[in-house]
Amino acid sequence: MQAQSTAQDFIPIIFQVIVALGFVVVTLVATHFLGPKRKTNDKLTTFESGIKVIGNARQPFSIKYFLVAILFVLFDVEVIFMYPWAVNFKELGWNGLIEMFVFMGTLLLGFIYILKKRALDWH
Repeated sequence: MQAQSTAQDFIPIIFQVIVALGFVVVTLVATHFLGPKRKTNDKLTTFESGIKVIGNARQPFSIKYFLVAILFVLFDVEVIFMYPWAVNFKELGWNGLIEMFVFMGTLLLGFIYILKKRALDWH
């Protein structure tokens, strides 16, 4: 028989959320009112990792930049699927090993396809 949850069971969770949100709001308000208010031209200019801004911000990027970024995310997410397999390696047995070889083969075929298409070349 399963125990049923009541509204009273969620009070600690609601209290924790309220305290966390309260901390964020109090911290933001306190730093706004208590912090120094020295506005200089240097502080009001656009900041991009310490590099002086040159030209228009809407300058087009090469599509290769975005392609490499998407491919990185794609292969990174596929590698994440290997962690649960590694944790449960003994329980999965031979079937799990064969399935991982199929998965790695598919991953390798995709990588070879990308190399053949020269998608990672910056020239």
